[in-house]
Amino acid sequence: MNKHRRLIAVVLFIFLLFAVFELSGARSHFTLGFLQQVIREHQASGLLIFVLAFVLGNLIQIPGWIFLAAAVLTLGQFWGGVATYFAASISCVVTFFTIRFVGGNALGKMDNTLAVNALNRLHAHPIKSIFLLRMLFQTLPALNYSLAISGVRFRSYLIGTLLGLPLPIAVYCIFFETLAKILKII
Repeated sequence: MNKHRRLIAVVLFIFLLFAVFELSGARSHFTLGFLQQVIREHQASGLLIFVLAFVLGNLIQIPGWIFLAAAVLTLGQFWGGVATYFAASISCVVTFFTIRFVGGNALGKMDNTLAVNALNRLHAHPIKSIFLLRMLFQTLPALNYSLAISGVRFRSYLIGTLLGLPLPIAVYCIFFETLAKILKII
């Protein structure tokens, strides 16, 4: 039980954070319309608010695509993509340090064969592994949490994240702008 203490702490942290945002009603503000309104109405501080919303949203399990869609629909394909890449990168870094602080190397202490094998592969080629995971899952909160408590070095995490995010963000930018034009939203 003692070796799973940090893992339990992460689960409790997620639950507590989620409960605070849900019970306060703050979680309901993480909508496409609200995010677009924030970006439009706060010209000077809009990017900062967008980054903070992305960070908090990622911590409380809001998928990153909602932020990307809001940015693309408000700022256009290029600037929406740039804003999202910046916000997603900051969000991943903050999540890494927050969850690493709470959970340490919790996954590394597990004695499950499947987990040990997965971690061995991650640690054998951390940048390549994180790059591929980002290409597939972008800023998926569960991925961020798992990588933070995997024991992977921050440098590898950062490089893999920065290299792995641009292509899927670009693809989603094209997708959301095309969809918006088809639906005559923009």
